Amino acid sequence: MWYMGEARDALLDAAVEYAAHHGIADVSLRQLAAALGTSHRMLVYHFGSKEGLLVAVVREVEARQRAFLADLDGSLPPVEMGQRLWERLSDPAMWPYEKLFFEVYSQALRSRPHTAAMLEGVVESWVAPIADLNVRNGVPPGDARATARLSVAVTRGLLLDLLATGDQDGVREAMDRFLALYLNAYGGSVSE
Repeated sequence: MWYMGEARDALLDAAVEYAAHHGIADVSLRQLAAALGTSHRMLVYHFGSKEGLLVAVVREVEARQRAFLADLDGSLPPVEMGQRLWERLSDPAMWPYEKLFFEVYSQALRSRPHTAAMLEGVVESWVAPIADLNVRNGVPPGDARATARLSVAVTRGLLLDLLATGDQDGVREAMDRFLALYLNAYGGSVSE
């Protein structure tokens, strides 16, 4: 039925919002359902399990981040695009989502039930659009995918560093250095 998708989307939006303010990894499915104004049965119906809901939340937040990247003004210098994306990703308001991302990612890597879906596209969903952006910004097509993958790896590594240490200045300096390396390698072309 058409309204079931709308109900799922509304629950997912509410879970994303709840996660931003309270975190959800340590909350039981019943507690989360009560906080979202629904029943645990509805969450199970729409997401299969608590882990399925966590994966859905992570995927939704990731999709919003990719949409932010896609919406950045294409006339901006690539370094500035990278800096703006980094500012968004490293904003303390994003930390609850990022902690959840790494927690669910780790569970998926350990083959925890209902989290395997997390691994589907977790890298490629970022590599493909960044590689396209790289090519548009003058990175040779033969280098575009590898540099996009490197960009994803560096960004995730620095986010993990930031969450572990809280060293915003040190991590920002490292990202600036990474962007400068891209700038030097591609004559002014840098993405993410």
